[in-house]
Amino acid sequence: MSNENALWSFVEAKKDGFCTLADRVWETPELLYEEHRSAAAHREMLEAQGFRITDGVAGIETAVMGEAGEGGPVIAILGEYDALPGLSQQAGVDYPAPVEQGGSGHGCGHNLLGAGALLAATAVKDWLAANNLPGRVRYYGCPAEEGGAAKTFMVRAGVFDDVDAALSWHPMSFNGIIPPLTLAVAMVDFHFKGRTSHAAVSPHLGRSALDAVELMNVGVNYLREHVPQDSRIHYAVTDSGGIAPNVVQERATVRYSVRSLKRRDMQALVERVTKVAKGAAMMTETSVEVDFISAMSEMLDNPPLYKLLHRHMEAAGTASFDEADLNYARRMQATLSEADIEAAYLAAGVEPRDTPICDFVVPYETRGVPMLGSTDLGDISWTVPFAQLGGATYAIGTPGHTWQITAQGKTPAAHKVMVQISKALAGAAAELLTTPAVLDEARADFTARTGKTPYESPLTPDARPRAA
Repeated sequence: MSNENALWSFVEAKKDGFCTLADRVWETPELLYEEHRSAAAHREMLEAQGFRITDGVAGIETAVMGEAGEGGPVIAILGEYDALPGLSQQAGVDYPAPVEQGGSGHGCGHNLLGAGALLAATAVKDWLAANNLPGRVRYYGCPAEEGGAAKTFMVRAGVFDDVDAALSWHPMSFNGIIPPLTLAVAMVDFHFKGRTSHAAVSPHLGRSALDAVELMNVGVNYLREHVPQDSRIHYAVTDSGGIAPNVVQERATVRYSVRSLKRRDMQALVERVTKVAKGAAMMTETSVEVDFISAMSEMLDNPPLYKLLHRHMEAAGTASFDEADLNYARRMQATLSEADIEAAYLAAGVEPRDTPICDFVVPYETRGVPMLGSTDLGDISWTVPFAQLGGATYAIGTPGHTWQITAQGKTPAAHKVMVQISKALAGAAAELLTTPAVLDEARADFTARTGKTPYESPLTPDARPRAA
């Protein structure tokens, strides 16, 4: 684009208010589908900036959408604002110090993600209006990325059906595109029901649901030897049936997270895990209810969009850090192991540098050692052309979902990076709105890929959004 500086001026003009929004969300960490204050804060900002607002998107109370502009293509910029349990932490310190013991915290940087995405959408809105250009920009405030798969439910409800392309970003150790490689995942509860009895006087009359859970876990542990090497199976006992060992446990629940590189492989693995659960119920003469909670697809690539985002990130440049920013990043790195820092560089595919926080953009073709997680953005990528950036809002090597991420969530360095990412997102969105050939290329790539492998929702028909 020839007028990037004019577009960036709209980001600069309003950045302070959006940094305040990021901090406000940080201060009220809320878990999946309970992000009422965070969603309200984003709605207030949408209203203040003059967006047309849709509340309760897809029937989800904490999902909100704002649209601006008229005619032309529809470009979506996606934000998130959910937190994680157990990661409460004071900001700006380099030691564990919970604000609330056992409380929640923004250990994945979603406070920055949502505010930065909305800042980009606002800049595009203002730029379109100032230049009297056609086109619509939408901000989707998406809850429950952490295990709730809200975007998968939103996709099923059709709220992205008229979107031409979608963009997003995520806090990371490095600046650059986030390689489109994730695992499809399903989360399933297995509720076992038995029969209570006195564990000493009449143990033969009881049927232990807890025994069934333990047998299932043993069975799945053996199953791990016979699954594709990129599959992952995790579990947590969420209800052990009580605290009295002299009472045979009448109920018990175990939650499983099942991942594979492809959606169909994940679904097949869920079926195998379910068979193990039914076998455990048979062995213990209990019953089992299979409760499908949520699911997410793997990410679909779109090279034209990723190249576009990377080009605009290089144009926007990286944040300028002062000595205070660097000193704090060094202190945070001192809380990490050498393995943490080495793993971050390996994942990024770049050689270690003498800086505690990333001040460069990773080259587009660079690919490191994959370290795969899951995200409901995968289902977005199967619905519309999609790409996302990573922004270095924390010290290199900081593991995700840790108190260290929460501690760095309000730093001046994080704010600076959020603003630069907003410029890149806004620039890419504006080019998609004003250059038909660029959008056509992204659409053509998307159509070719989904034509070979059509999208199918990984959700079961009866699955519904639910809080933790």
